[in-house]
Amino acid sequence: MVAAPAAGLDIKALKTTLRTEIRASGAKVSLAFKDLETGEMLLLKDKAVVHAASTMKVPVMIEVFRQAAAGQFSLDDRLPVRTEFRSIVGGSPFSLRKEDDSDPEIYDLVGQELPIRDLLERMITMSSNVATNMLVDLVQPRNVTATLRRLGIRRMAVLRGVEDGAAYERGLNNRTSAFELMRVLEAIAGGRAGSEADCREMTAILTRQKFRDGIPSGIPEGVTVANKTGSFSGVDHDAAIIFPPGRRPCLLVILTRGWPEGRDGKRLLGRLSSLIYGAAFPAR
Repeated sequence: MVAAPAAGLDIKALKTTLRTEIRASGAKVSLAFKDLETGEMLLLKDKAVVHAASTMKVPVMIEVFRQAAAGQFSLDDRLPVRTEFRSIVGGSPFSLRKEDDSDPEIYDLVGQELPIRDLLERMITMSSNVATNMLVDLVQPRNVTATLRRLGIRRMAVLRGVEDGAAYERGLNNRTSAFELMRVLEAIAGGRAGSEADCREMTAILTRQKFRDGIPSGIPEGVTVANKTGSFSGVDHDAAIIFPPGRRPCLLVILTRGWPEGRDGKRLLGRLSSLIYGAAFPAR
């Protein structure tokens, strides 16, 4: 079944509805939506630069594929699993902790070797901090950011891996805006983030995402969603490529912050995505 087109989307009315939901939540929200079939966009505070949280793992994935394509390593090469890393502030050592990681099982594999492609899978689908820092060390943050610049993305930067407390205290954080993260997804969906085959594989990895309680929770069952979440205390993000049947995909990035202690933004992410998708593709 072909999805109803988004032509004629009432941007003004939808923005009013979204702002009402956002005000009621008490959170700060940045949002970017683009329909790749029509080119239509909906943007709310989309240029605000915020902590990227784990959404930075998407450009790290792009860089891993780029370096593999350049022959610097093979995705089948194996790396020893480790939990100790060095801060970008003076090289001081720090360790990742099992209880802080959404992929606790990898800690049982310390000392064993895993293929780079398996680490990629864990970094995206399970948001593994261990896999992330191993891959960041492999490709180096400056190369990730350089690739973003080559893609024309200016407000997103990857400075380091995750859980680098010394860097966090000094404000040295990975950053993005909703608009720029949307452009990262657009590069993948449009086959510009690497070869067409690599972009298809990146998309496939994103579709195997384990965390579906954000944007995907507001999308009708049966519609494929390829997404990457990012969260820590007071912050909940999600970025998705959404595949309405029978047409080109659309992109949706929602970045939320300022949540009170004990609350998260996943319910709001789902509510906003439901409102946007419902307005863009009304049921017939």
